[in-house]
Amino acid sequence: MANRIAANQFLVVLFISHCLLFCCTDSHSQENSTGFHFTQSDLLSESKYEDISIESLYIPMRDGVNIAIDIALPKNLPSEIQIPAVMKMTRYWRASEGSGISGFQHYFASRGYAVITVDARGSGASFGKRDYALHSDEVKDYSEIVDWIIQQPWSNGKVGAYGVSYEGSTAELLAVNNHPAVKAVIPQFNEFDIYTDIVYPGGIFLDAFISQWAEFVYDLDHNNMGNRGVKPVDKRLLKQALKDHENNWNVYETAKQSPFRNNEANGFSYSQISAMNLEEKIESSGAAISAWGSWMDAATADGVIKRFLQFSNSQISVIGPWSHGAGFHASPYLAKNAPTTPDRSDQLKACLQFFDFYLKGINNRLPKKKTLFYYTMGEEKWKSTVQWPPDGSSIQRYFFSENNALSKKIPGSEIGKDQYRVDFSATTGTSNRWHTQLGGGDVFYPDRRQEDEKLLVYTSASLAQDIEITGHPMVSLNISSSETDGAIFVYLEDVNENGKVYYITEGQLRLIHRKISETSTTYKDLIISRDYKQEDAKPLIPDEIYEIRFSLLPTSVLIKKGHRIRIAIAGHDRDTFSRVPESGEPIISVFRNKTHFSYIDLPIVIH
Repeated sequence: MANRIAANQFLVVLFISHCLLFCCTDSHSQENSTGFHFTQSDLLSESKYEDISIESLYIPMRDGVNIAIDIALPKNLPSEIQIPAVMKMTRYWRASEGSGISGFQHYFASRGYAVITVDARGSGASFGKRDYALHSDEVKDYSEIVDWIIQQPWSNGKVGAYGVSYEGSTAELLAVNNHPAVKAVIPQFNEFDIYTDIVYPGGIFLDAFISQWAEFVYDLDHNNMGNRGVKPVDKRLLKQALKDHENNWNVYETAKQSPFRNNEANGFSYSQISAMNLEEKIESSGAAISAWGSWMDAATADGVIKRFLQFSNSQISVIGPWSHGAGFHASPYLAKNAPTTPDRSDQLKACLQFFDFYLKGINNRLPKKKTLFYYTMGEEKWKSTVQWPPDGSSIQRYFFSENNALSKKIPGSEIGKDQYRVDFSATTGTSNRWHTQLGGGDVFYPDRRQEDEKLLVYTSASLAQDIEITGHPMVSLNISSSETDGAIFVYLEDVNENGKVYYITEGQLRLIHRKISETSTTYKDLIISRDYKQEDAKPLIPDEIYEIRFSLLPTSVLIKKGHRIRIAIAGHDRDTFSRVPESGEPIISVFRNKTHFSYIDLPIVIH
């Protein structure tokens, strides 16, 4: 028990610093080796209110549930001055007991903003219970808080929202209410599709993250975080609020019992809490969106690209090389714990520029067109585009060939296959893109050469020139299996001249989910989509050949001349995902002949 409390104390420190102090980043230049700096310091709101006041209070909702908020304001704000508000809605406590004004609150309040931090219904010091995350009642609460904000004498009638991770989702879903005062939202590092992005990537249960997150939020909701509890609004009422939280949902059990996208448990469904299913409402809000993600952070980059393609809202989108929350630079070619690019100061300036433009009407050279800023790892440069894929993009196909080779030539032999007995000890470690979502630690993959000995690999010849891979790689496998169910993990890797293996990105699929969606999407030609419905899940017939196609998570990477491209295939990731199947020793055959061939399509950008 003591070890669990100590671990959770560590996590809450990470979460609170990550969620309260971390801010965002944007860029303007076409290319910049050190960071994207489209912010113009002479056109940003200046820090002129050094004294900040903070007040805690309850706001009653339509059903009588009291929601706890903190409001940070410039102290002694002249009565004739009206200012916009920035909301931050969290289920990780708006603040801990005894804490003062956060860096985020001071930064914006000192520059003429009201900063409103909110404990979500059923969490922190708020009353009520949580039937599931991002419940429609929770989302409606935030609209009623906007009603309260714009009635205040200091309000200019404009409201924005900001957040990282869960708070990024609350910021984005604020737009669902279509409140006319909500003009701009900055969702960072959050899930666009809750099912595939964080609970069941490829239909495979993300057991490590969900179990840890479930324990963490349980202890938060029971005020069981060691020496420091949640910041009360009224100490006399806190016990009553915490009593309400005892009825909160069991996160792990609900997720475990909902393995298909169309499952419902206790009124919960993935579709009603995912932004991807709320396109019409978010678009009709008219709110500008500045969505943030990372090539190395779970599926957050995938979500940024899908929003960019799917939503008509004004957008300034950003995909960096970061850990969750942009606390660390996670390019695989840089040292562990490398400082983030751009730094915190420039990240704050970018947030400020976005809100200044939409909430204060400052003409500060924010791009007028929908723009995506992205970072190319290996090249270590920022770039921008107004379309996706970027100009110059084309597909290069590499076939799996004999002698574990990747070749641009289609196989010519009548026969050819490789058998792989799944090694269930294979792992990508515990500092990978999925684990570090819980706390924002550095994403780090050690040299993969030893792990690759446990996998089935295909490696290209040395490259004759540098190539940039930017977009979603797509894999097509002709396979058979000795079992009726299983999982396929495909890793894109870079092998340097000395044999060191760099992890670039990955994709995975539970094989019963092999049916491809027929639903039309704006990104259908770029990304292979699936519905993951229970009625579509079909067991394999052992030893029958199936074509399995799926997208890897997107990336932008420069693989240098003399390096080799590698595709590594696994059937399990021990420290991260649930085992599929739960028992047995599957043997997977990968076919590579002219009748049944397997290949990877790489999105190459020609310079």
